[in-house]
Amino acid sequence: MPSSSLTTNCSKFQGMFPPIVTPLAQPDQIDEAGCERLLEHLIAGGVDGIFLLGSSGEIASLSHRLRAELIHQVCQIVNQRVPVLVGITDNSVVETNKLAQAAAEAGADGVVLTTPFYFSVSQAELVTYVKAILQETELPLLLYNMPAMTKVWFEVETVAELAQIEQIVGIKDSSQDIQYYRKLTSLKSIRPDWAFFIGHEALLAESLFAGGTGGVNLGTNLFPHLFANLMQAHRDQDVLSVKKYQAKIDQIETLYNVADRSLPLLPLIAITKTALSIMGICDDRLASPHHRCTAEQRQQAAIVLERLNTELCG
Repeated sequence: MPSSSLTTNCSKFQGMFPPIVTPLAQPDQIDEAGCERLLEHLIAGGVDGIFLLGSSGEIASLSHRLRAELIHQVCQIVNQRVPVLVGITDNSVVETNKLAQAAAEAGADGVVLTTPFYFSVSQAELVTYVKAILQETELPLLLYNMPAMTKVWFEVETVAELAQIEQIVGIKDSSQDIQYYRKLTSLKSIRPDWAFFIGHEALLAESLFAGGTGGVNLGTNLFPHLFANLMQAHRDQDVLSVKKYQAKIDQIETLYNVADRSLPLLPLIAITKTALSIMGICDDRLASPHHRCTAEQRQQAAIVLERLNTELCG
C-alpha cells in the first residue's frame, strides 16, 4: 500500500488536466506569447492542472531542444499555481530520461509515459522500459495508454503489476474502450490513491461514473470552464449537472467535424489550433511537415466557433 506521504502527493493529480497544444511561431520555435495566453486562459477557466507534451502537444514531431524549452517555459509561467505534468515519451530510453530530468529541473510535478512506438514491444519489455525510467527520476509517474498512436496497449495485467510501484501514481487512457477503462478503475483495490484519467472527452462523464478521477481532454483547450464545471458537479455528486455539461461538451464534435476525420488525432489538433487562433490565443501552425487547416476550414471553424460560444458559454 502507498505511504501517506505518497497518497498526499497523488491527490494533486485529480480533475481536469488539459493536454495543451504546443503553440509554434516557426517550425522549431515556440510562440511564447501564445503559450502564455493559452496557459492563462486555462488557469482562469478553472482547470486543476496542465499536461504538456502529450499527443495533443505533437510531442513526436518536436525537437528534443524545443521540448526541453517548452517544459521550462510552461513551468515558469504556471509558477506552481496548478500542478504540471510533462509527457516524456521517446523511443530511446536515454532521451526519455533526459526529458524527465528537464521536467524535474523545471519544477514539474510529475511525468507521463506512454509506450514506445515504431518497434513492437512485449509486455515484459514494457515493464522493463518503465522501470528504466523510474531509476533515473524521483518524480511521480503516470502511465499513458494510447494504442491508436503507439500500436501497443498497457494490458490490464501489466498495469496491475506496475501499480505495485509506489512512484507510479496513475494512468491516462485514450483507448476509447470504456470496458478496458472499467477494468483499470477496478485496480483501486490495489491503489485507492491512484489517478484514473480519460482522454476521450465524449466518455468523460461515463468515466467518472465508472470510478475515474479526471480528464485529459483536447476540448479543454477551448472551453476550460465547461470541463471544470463538469468536474465540480461530479465532486458535488450532482449527476444531472454532470450529464448537462457532458451534453454541452459533446457539441464540440461539430467543430472537430470541420477537419478531415479520415486520419487519427492530427486533424483534431489542427482544428483546435485554428480555433485558438481565431480566439486570438495562439498561432495555428503545426509542427513540420504537417499543414495547418485550409482557408475554407478556417472559415467554417469560425462559424461553428461563434455558435458554440453562444450555446456553450451562455
